[in-house]
Amino acid sequence: MNNPTLAPHESMELHEALNFKTLCLAKSKLMQGLVFDQELKALMQKDVIQSIQQIAELQAIYAKAPFQASVPNSPTPITH
Repeated sequence: MNNPTLAPHESMELHEALNFKTLCLAKSKLMQGLVFDQELKALMQKDVIQSIQQIAELQAIYAKAPFQASVPNSPTPITH
């Protein structure tokens, strides 16, 4: 049976989506330390958990790309 792969434009769009979700995850993690409202902090934590799941799902699809760039396992926010 054929092993389906993504078209080049699909791979690039998926890579862009992965970059965007990784950036959103890093921002949510970073901003949690600056928020004092517990309800907002809980929402941000929920966003972090959902983003981690979504990134894992996108990475599984990205494995079908004919070419790949490295995707970090845990984003490191730039603070300086």
